[in-house]
Amino acid sequence: MKTILSLTASLTAVMFLAGCQSTPPGVERGPHGTIAYDVYVDASAPGARIEADGNLVGNTPLHLKIYGDRDGTFHDFGSYQYVIRALPLATNQFAQVRTFGTGRHFAPEDRIPSQIYFDMNQPMPPEPPQPPVVYGYPPPPYYYGPGYYGPGPYYGPGVRVYVGPRWHRRW
Repeated sequence: MKTILSLTASLTAVMFLAGCQSTPPGVERGPHGTIAYDVYVDASAPGARIEADGNLVGNTPLHLKIYGDRDGTFHDFGSYQYVIRALPLATNQFAQVRTFGTGRHFAPEDRIPSQIYFDMNQPMPPEPPQPPVVYGYPPPPYYYGPGYYGPGPYYGPGVRVYVGPRWHRRW
């Protein structure tokens, strides 16, 4: 009896202490239990326009407020990635993109950086080569459905014996 009482008391104490979670003082709270992180964004060309998730947030240098999880990672607000783009000012500059994973559906989750720097004079890496499209040939085998490896259907007379709760014979 004493062991059951002590076990119940210890489980109650563990549940009481583990259920409490609080945010540090002075931290701005966000939606869905997130907290705000301040990210400094700068570019090699001052005045470059910055977009965060498709929304224009301002010109560099700027402080970007990103709502993330308490462990310092990006929060899943419904997309797989959080994208920050820097748009060029001159014709000899290139658009720059930084992509961060949000951890949606067990995808990789990235930490929120303290600062982001865009070098507007650096060209973007080339796209990987695509396989050539050849018309008139069958598509590769991975376009077909799954194969059937069982015996083919047999349509004809036969003898079947069913074993169940009682014997049935069909001739």
